[in-house]
Amino acid sequence: MPIRKFRGIEEMGGPVWYEPGDPALYRAIRGVWGLAHRILQPTFPPGVHKHRSAEGMDACRRQWEDANFEAYHARRRRAMQSSGVGDHPGDAPSTRLE
Repeated sequence: MPIRKFRGIEEMGGPVWYEPGDPALYRAIRGVWGLAHRILQPTFPPGVHKHRSAEGMDACRRQWEDANFEAYHARRRRAMQSSGVGDHPGDAPSTRLE
């Protein structure tokens, strides 16, 4: 991606807003979701999951989120170790904030 230098805010232009139904909007959404999926690679147990309460459902969802979060950081640590990055104390992975 090329780097662009601006002398002032006026040169930057405003945010891009798409009209509902614009095909470019769908392409932009697909691109963002695709990037997130490639980076995070979320997985969920297959099937239908029934819960007795909303609290039980939330606890199950948190377990899945935590497992996906740990898997992401494990992949990140492996990638950093294989590239030689992460050998310094300040290179520790971030922690999850609730």
